Amino acid sequence: MASNGSGPTARLAGITASLRAQNEPSGDFGLIGLAVMGQNLILNAADHGYTVVAFNRTVSKVDRFLENEAKGKSIVGAHSIEEFCSKLKKPRRMMLLVMAGPAVDDFIEKLLPYCDPGDIIIDGGNSHYPDSNRRTRYLASKGIRFVGTGVSGGEEGARYGPSLMPGGNEEAWPFIKDIFQDIAAKSDDEPCCDWVGDEGAGHYVKMVHNGIEYGDMQLICEAYDIMKRGLGMTYPEMSETFATWNRGVLDSFLIEITRDVLAFNDDDGKPLVEKILDSAGQKGTGKWTAINALDLGMPVTLIGEAVFSRCLSSLKEERGRASKVLQGPKPSFSGDRKEFLANLEQALYASKIISYAQGFMLIQNAAKEYKWKLNKPSIALMWRGGCIIRSVFLKDITSAYRENPDLENLLFNDFFNKAIHDAQPGWRDVIGKAVAWGIPTPAFMTALAFYDGYRAKDLPANLLQAQRDYFGAHTFQVKPEYANEKYPEGAYTHVNWTGRGGNVSASTYNA
Repeated sequence: MASNGSGPTARLAGITASLRAQNEPSGDFGLIGLAVMGQNLILNAADHGYTVVAFNRTVSKVDRFLENEAKGKSIVGAHSIEEFCSKLKKPRRMMLLVMAGPAVDDFIEKLLPYCDPGDIIIDGGNSHYPDSNRRTRYLASKGIRFVGTGVSGGEEGARYGPSLMPGGNEEAWPFIKDIFQDIAAKSDDEPCCDWVGDEGAGHYVKMVHNGIEYGDMQLICEAYDIMKRGLGMTYPEMSETFATWNRGVLDSFLIEITRDVLAFNDDDGKPLVEKILDSAGQKGTGKWTAINALDLGMPVTLIGEAVFSRCLSSLKEERGRASKVLQGPKPSFSGDRKEFLANLEQALYASKIISYAQGFMLIQNAAKEYKWKLNKPSIALMWRGGCIIRSVFLKDITSAYRENPDLENLLFNDFFNKAIHDAQPGWRDVIGKAVAWGIPTPAFMTALAFYDGYRAKDLPANLLQAQRDYFGAHTFQVKPEYANEKYPEGAYTHVNWTGRGGNVSASTYNA
């Protein structure tokens, strides 16, 4: 007798189907690490319609998060790595937001037993790019697609739209593109996220971003020092100046927060920033950028000076002793303060142009050295919103590289070429006065020194090469216009500089 669909067999089949549906993976995206950044990224993804699976090493934190911030949202918790993986749809998209270093490798090893070929592991921490190179290759050998992504924008950015810089195994990009571009910041309706390049390219670009951030912050601090000690301005006056600048070419997140910091008073009515110890901390990304620039032979001088300035600031007690025995001029300003502040704005703008020009020089050279395909217009776009260095200025950089993706240097672009020429008189005036006043401006000065060196057809390195050949027989090449049988063009030559023994040809090696 045929079943009419309402008997015990049918009811059992319905229950079985219901249980199977309940056990079916529902997670679109998984995130491990429930510190503030991790929580905010999860909430951001949930707001965009994704079901997110959350896990934390301390599992009690998962329950607290679900009961409070995540209540009522499309967020599910996991109390083990196995449960975390079981709740994710395939291919699994799993993001780690844990401390860079061994913790990342530890979690990767914990995930692997529960992964299937084609699954995607994303490291969203501040990892050093060589580690991401290694992890990409290692996981590819196991059939897993690794992505190392820079995440910038702090807590607020994570919650409402960060800048995301993904790189690694490009096969992963089609599977993470939608969620990454949905949760990313938007600039002129374009997501501040695009695929950066192979292996550790995403974390490399984030490293350079942080290095530029070091430079921007140091330049702003030098402008503040000039206002305070050189012009004798009050904190309200300085705050208002930064507010004015934020309505012009310097419109940016860092100028905006500087305005707010300088206007903030403690409970006693005194500016809080005045009470903060002048010893700067750092987490290493600026130093990594400077070291990499040296390794690649690229003159990224401004980021280097910004790192050294932080190092000098940390010598607080020693500087205190030096201040009692080392003499210098006392600042004394006379003239038109409004005009000088306009010059200071131009000095900051010009130095900022140099900093970004150097940063993109480094990125361009790294692409050649590491054989990465890096998209410079997309990188500039990624930095336009959501991140710490976001600014109107980056729209001009995006336009420059869209107009000419093979642009050799930002200074060759018509817009930036004109901008830096227009800024020169004020730039030089500010640095001259800072030197006369004894106010240190290493970032302003190295930016101008780079500019003057970069535009010089001839530099005194000819004498340097002669010195190297004199004391170490390191050889030299002659200028093409002086090449002859004695000094063939392109050949390396050693000379007996004492005049005894004449000229001696040397082997053709690079010293």
